Amino acid sequence: MTGQVTSPVVAEIEMPGEKKRRGWTRSQRGGTRKKSLVMFLWILPFLVLLFLFSYLPLFGWVYSLYDYKPALGLSGSEFVGLQWFQMLVSSPTQLQQIGQVLLNTLAISFLGIATSVLPLFFAVLLNEIKAPWFKNSVQTLTTLPNFISWVLVYMIAFSLFSSTGLVNSVLLDAGIITDPAKFLDSGGRGVWITMTLWSIWKGLGWGAIIYLAAIASIDQSLYESARIDGAGRFQLMRYITIPQLMPTYLVLLLLSVANLLNNGMEQYFVFQNAFNKEYIQVLDLYVYNIGIMGNSLSMATAIGMLKSLISVVLLFSVNAIAKRVRGESLI
Repeated sequence: MTGQVTSPVVAEIEMPGEKKRRGWTRSQRGGTRKKSLVMFLWILPFLVLLFLFSYLPLFGWVYSLYDYKPALGLSGSEFVGLQWFQMLVSSPTQLQQIGQVLLNTLAISFLGIATSVLPLFFAVLLNEIKAPWFKNSVQTLTTLPNFISWVLVYMIAFSLFSSTGLVNSVLLDAGIITDPAKFLDSGGRGVWITMTLWSIWKGLGWGAIIYLAAIASIDQSLYESARIDGAGRFQLMRYITIPQLMPTYLVLLLLSVANLLNNGMEQYFVFQNAFNKEYIQVLDLYVYNIGIMGNSLSMATAIGMLKSLISVVLLFSVNAIAKRVRGESLI
């Protein structure tokens, strides 16, 4: 007899255990399914909103294939195929204008990426404030501008920096200048820096919130061990806080690169004028001006469609880079 014989006692002990283990697994599986269903029902309204406002409007891309006339509707408009896409690359004037718009968009986006480290440092410095009332006051005052619309921001800028604004009045009364300085009417590439500074002022406190949350999740034993070794406050910031925040910063940086062509249009729409329009017109504002102001909705749809496709390509490219460099993908 070469086969292995299982002892009846062992079998008697193992059999009930196996039954209990199988029964516990079924109940656990049922509980997991129930929890998954509950969580899905929780997120279902947000999925519906996402579909309605992000995916359903993609049907509007069909307007790029028609010579759309609002009075005639889509069914009464002439089907022109890829005519609008051909016009984008066949007209030298159109190519030159789009080239300037892309230059404005990329310049402002890269300035935003270059200054994206400021919320990180602001969060680190804010975390070092020991007085709770002062820390909360600073955080509140720096976060509030994010909730102010760009229309109100322009009203503030106009009150301060227009030809008859507060700054010019003070400088004229002090005899520093003889003619009002045209802060808002100046053209040239300095507009890129001006728009970046306004974006920093508006979003600095809001951008620091996610870093403050990341700081709160840092293991406090790291700080205690460093203090025992004699580390000072700046050494704690340099060797613990900032390195622990770098993964969060890199993820946000990669997302910013993926959104390179998405500047928004509200800020540039309210600040544009005849003097700075050439350098302040980013891609989103250009699409608006062509579609609404120029009454060429089909051309605007074609440009917006190409922008969306390029943004998707950038997103997947950045995701591949993140997976190769960090070992983790964003999507």
